[in-house]
Amino acid sequence: MKKWLSIVTLALLSLVLAACGSDAGANSDGENTDEITIGYFPNINHVAGMVAEKQDLYSETLPDGTKVNYQYFPDGSSFMTAVETGDIQGGLVGPGPAMNHFTSGAKINVVAAGSTGGTVIMAREGAGISSPEDLAGKTFISPRVGCTHDVQFETMMHEEYGMTSDRIGGEMKHVTGKPATYASLFEAGNVDVATVPEPWASSIEEQGKGKVLVDTPDVAYGETLPAAVFVTSQELVENNPDMVESIVEAHKKATNFINENPEEAKQIAIDKIKEITDQELSKGVIDQAWERIDFTYEIEEKHLQEFANSSYELEFLKEKPDLTGLVDKSFLK
Repeated sequence: MKKWLSIVTLALLSLVLAACGSDAGANSDGENTDEITIGYFPNINHVAGMVAEKQDLYSETLPDGTKVNYQYFPDGSSFMTAVETGDIQGGLVGPGPAMNHFTSGAKINVVAAGSTGGTVIMAREGAGISSPEDLAGKTFISPRVGCTHDVQFETMMHEEYGMTSDRIGGEMKHVTGKPATYASLFEAGNVDVATVPEPWASSIEEQGKGKVLVDTPDVAYGETLPAAVFVTSQELVENNPDMVESIVEAHKKATNFINENPEEAKQIAIDKIKEITDQELSKGVIDQAWERIDFTYEIEEKHLQEFANSSYELEFLKEKPDLTGLVDKSFLK
């Protein structure tokens, strides 16, 4: 996989290739444009990535001959690192990692939304939990510390039930792990509660390993916060806006396809998640997960800022965040 290297590095590389007689494609800024990589996660909130890959939509909007690669991620931190290093040129990630990295100085832009909703709080069967008020002394799991689902859960628990995690001296023990493993962790009794992205909440339900403790509408920012956002680097936006426009156009096509062809999109999701995770989800799981999610590329900056403020209040961020400059909606017009 080729990286999108910095201008200086690519200028040097272009000289080397020219000396070798290479005919590799490059734009006027000296950046290779013949191969890109798009990233996403095996979650239902990321179906637009799966549809775009299956339908080869990026090849339709990018310049002829551009090779498109895909890379799959288990968590937002590794995704954001890949954007910052140029290993991927864009893709879908939760808003939490995007905001955390932006406020830490990462030169990134959110150029579209991917979906809203889809976070569910699940309780292990047999854990003796019937309401969030029972969570003192219990262990909860999220994909990463400070990830989107973690902030949603901890915000709800702090604001409505007066509980926090042991990370800031609270009553609940926090561990992390991949959502695809939560059902087995419930079965083993290793965790009591999980803040879960779909389709893994519906999968846990179907397996009888856990029950819904708080459904999507009642989780903090459950229906307003983008569950996934499309991110690229500011360097790419500044140096090759035509490329970003082509990428966003393919993402919009994928989102429209999902809304116009939900049954076909569901089967694409089932097949792709099996390919990535080796877990085949039933049609019933996908149907239920679908009900908790809206697929849209439109994005409201104020929802991201409110969510970032909560992340700061919970001490995931060291300084009060100012997300000015994070969102660039110009490519959606």
